Amino acid sequence: MLAVLSPGQGSQKPGFLLPWLDLTGSEARLRSWSELAGVDLVHLGTEADAEEIKDTARTQPLLVAAALLAAEHLPMDEVTVTAGHSVGELGAAALAGVLSPETAITLAGVRGREMAAACALEPTGMAALLGGDPDEVLAAIEAAGLHPANRNGAGQVVAAGAITGLEQLAATPPAKTRVIRLQVAGAFHTPYMAPAEKALAVVAAEITPTDPVRTLLSNLDGSAVGHGPDVIQRLVHQVTAPVRWDLCMRTLADLGVTAVLELPPAGSLAGLVKRELKGPGLPEIVTLNTPDDLPAARDLIARHGNASDRQSTTEVDA
Repeated sequence: MLAVLSPGQGSQKPGFLLPWLDLTGSEARLRSWSELAGVDLVHLGTEADAEEIKDTARTQPLLVAAALLAAEHLPMDEVTVTAGHSVGELGAAALAGVLSPETAITLAGVRGREMAAACALEPTGMAALLGGDPDEVLAAIEAAGLHPANRNGAGQVVAAGAITGLEQLAATPPAKTRVIRLQVAGAFHTPYMAPAEKALAVVAAEITPTDPVRTLLSNLDGSAVGHGPDVIQRLVHQVTAPVRWDLCMRTLADLGVTAVLELPPAGSLAGLVKRELKGPGLPEIVTLNTPDDLPAARDLIARHGNASDRQSTTEVDA
């Protein structure tokens, strides 16, 4: 069983889409999506520097576009499970058939702009806590008046909230814990993003989704969501709700996923899976970053996708 993962903000790198423009139709596709997103995706993915693509309003549609662009070159009909981290959920929802690519790009543009606007209302930020006792880490975050915005598993929790709270946490970290301030615009996935959630809900209300055609995992609780309107509701609420990537990975293990393919810009989610799902149950992992990685990605799908399952069943029946 194979899962395709779509990464979230922070995974972008300058020029990471440049090699994809060599594929026929890719530049035209990005220019079309740029009109929907309200940003120049070709420039952002090829020429923009690290500072420019750090801008939330630009980064979010860029990441969704990258995942969907790469997925067009894969046999997605053979994929069983999809999941995305934070804004990557929009890409995953499109790959699961809930949204069209155009709708996912449009929502990513709105989400990015509105979250950037919410960040500007007051000074907030985020910090990653690595290591330590999980209960002590969560208690320290609460004591500092912060929120556990991302629970990523593998000994990684991201705290978010007021700058003063982040400074307090850095000054008195939990035992055996390293605190790293993140270069982000504000406290994503916390109540500070309430204005963005409200704005996104207005746009999402005009969407008519379809039910997923493959298993789609939710950041809210790691569960598989089978009803299109429920997916939309969760995507909107996720703007202020914590990302429970730890629970998504637990579900990957419970489902018996044997292989993971991370879409571009790949690496961060593959690393979390590798550190969390250790031992004999570790899925085979392929990261797709450039068109040169497509043969390995297609081979992974051929060996772990639905076609391989059907072939195994046929061999047993024979």
